[in-house]
Amino acid sequence: MKKTLYFLIAISLFSCDKDDTTTNGVPSYIQIDEITLDEDYTTNITDAWVYIDGVNKGVYELPAHFPVLNDGAVEVRIYAGIKDNGIASQRVTYPFYHSDTSSIKLTIDSTTIISPIVALKENIEGIIDNFDPSYTFNYDTCFQKISGGPYGNYGSLSFLDSIFVTEINYKDHPLSFDNVPQQGSATYLELDYKSESEFLVGMYINFPNTPTLQKDLLWINPKDDWNKIYVNLTQTVSEAIGAESFSVFIRMQRDNFSEVKTLDFDNIRIVHYKK
Repeated sequence: MKKTLYFLIAISLFSCDKDDTTTNGVPSYIQIDEITLDEDYTTNITDAWVYIDGVNKGVYELPAHFPVLNDGAVEVRIYAGIKDNGIASQRVTYPFYHSDTSSIKLTIDSTTIISPIVALKENIEGIIDNFDPSYTFNYDTCFQKISGGPYGNYGSLSFLDSIFVTEINYKDHPLSFDNVPQQGSATYLELDYKSESEFLVGMYINFPNTPTLQKDLLWINPKDDWNKIYVNLTQTVSEAIGAESFSVFIRMQRDNFSEVKTLDFDNIRIVHYKK
């Protein structure tokens, strides 16, 4: 279904291309294998949003090889796309990456390879816990820090004894954040993980002189291999008018004592625009 949808989008844009008369209906081709971030952060960029001379040419899952009815010198602008909340049907451009712009020459019936490199925007703030060299968040006896992961040290949650629910949170950690723009301004949690169990990402919202409000946001499915997810916190933050601060929690729970499940995670990062 996903491939069919992308095919239909591409065909629709292709058939309506205003440059059809200049190429006599014979396309040029563009190939994009991946989009790279010019920072030392992990990414999970899944799509290329493509514009040629300011005209939308479609959204293409990477790696991509696609036709365009353009020829000669053109300006190509590429936006990095992600799966919002890890959901394949919710594909968006990641708001904190600049687009990549290049001037290239297209040739009819030939393929031009583009290797976009995107950069982080300057007017953002990002706070991260990568478990190197220390951690200061709140945790229970089910947590441990492990060395030798693909990104260095990482955190791990597992069930012990009769514990049914285990959690880490950032109430007293720098990942407790405030002074965040609201009114729909983008806020995201980035997380690298692999997990034997479904787990919950949520937020604690702190209002003055009232009990802390807990918001369960997203249940994330198990993954055998390391994966990166972008969790959209925008609506939750924007709706919390009058809140003093926010903090993130990650929770795992089980249904019976016989289950022994582990959740490994790293590079927990909250990103938002400067206020």
